[in-house]
Amino acid sequence: MEIIDAIIIGIIQGLTEFLPVSSSGHIELAKEVLNANVPGENNMLLTIVLHAATALSTIVIFRKELLEIIKGLLQFKWNDEFKFSLNIVVSMIPAVIIGLVFEEEIDTFFTGNVLLVGLMLLVTGVLLFLADKSKNTMKSVGLPEAVIIGISQAIAILPGISRSGATIGTSVMLGIDRTKAAKFSFLMVVPLIFGKIAKDVLSGELVIKSEESIAMGAGFFAAFVTGLIACTWMISLVKKSQLKYFSYYCFAVGIIAIGYAAF
Repeated sequence: MEIIDAIIIGIIQGLTEFLPVSSSGHIELAKEVLNANVPGENNMLLTIVLHAATALSTIVIFRKELLEIIKGLLQFKWNDEFKFSLNIVVSMIPAVIIGLVFEEEIDTFFTGNVLLVGLMLLVTGVLLFLADKSKNTMKSVGLPEAVIIGISQAIAILPGISRSGATIGTSVMLGIDRTKAAKFSFLMVVPLIFGKIAKDVLSGELVIKSEESIAMGAGFFAAFVTGLIACTWMISLVKKSQLKYFSYYCFAVGIIAIGYAAF
């Protein structure tokens, strides 16, 4: 893989991981357009490296909130921090089950299936449009909501379904406060990403060859920096209820992708 391709894909990952337009879908489209040489065995490795970068940017942005959560957990009480952490764990369960049971099938989705990406972007567009019409409240995430949001995250494994769009959109339609919805959405994926990395490291599957290290490192850095910018921007946009503009974007790109696949 060329370094410039890795940087471009890293920038796309950093922006689209937080903006509700599907990072996986855009990366698949970018690899197709760039004709990026990413062998099958490196596809998932690249995905993990880039997601690790955006997870790290999430930790940097929410470092104060994370420290408060850790302090609250160390009190060993049934407090708000413990409840929040429990909801995060519950929300992870559907994606963990799907990831473990259908790991091989999921890998096949990330092989340049432009038509699938286009169709799923249309689904994301519909979800964002509906979410934008929902009324804002001060409601927090509870266990029932965590389960439903977790299911939406599991569905977002499909390239073209935006993870942030699905989880934030679902939260907003459930009546969750928009700021709390964004915070929960961004933090709920961090344990999944680092859990996946730990699993692959221990199993020996996560191995970066020396000839790939520079390109992977460049992609990681690009995704991390742009992730910092996009995460901050997205929190502001969610507060202002501007999800409908992303729905229009998803409709446009989805239609273009379907047309590209057809012709």
